[in-house]
Amino acid sequence: KANVIFFDNKPASKDPWTKAVWIYDFRTNIHFTLKKNPLKFEDLQEFIACYNPANRHHRQATWSEANPDGRWRQFSYDDIIARDKTSLDIFWLRDDSLANLDNLPDPDILAEEIIENIEAALEGFKDLQATLNGGE
Repeated sequence: KANVIFFDNKPASKDPWTKAVWIYDFRTNIHFTLKKNPLKFEDLQEFIACYNPANRHHRQATWSEANPDGRWRQFSYDDIIARDKTSLDIFWLRDDSLANLDNLPDPDILAEEIIENIEAALEGFKDLQATLNGGE
């Protein structure tokens, strides 16, 4: 599971350039695997519509008090800075698998996700080792 973060390349400034951060939660209650349930372009359509790259100043949150299942939400700079360790690991959607064990994915899907996560972590460590050894 990963986050994708988009940045604009701005010159250094005493004051932060960013006033707010938009986050789309594509982790909670979503289970993709490389073989049985691969991510497809169609799966990203809601995110693309919310992200609105053609006019980012007219973005609309899908999350609200009235719609607590909305995946697209804005957080202010102050909200982010106030977080413990200024973490961007932000969740607001309720994970159905934690609330109801009947909603857990099938064991083979869970096992496949665990294997993929371990393999991705191993590749990350191999890349780090190569970098430390002057490989990049």
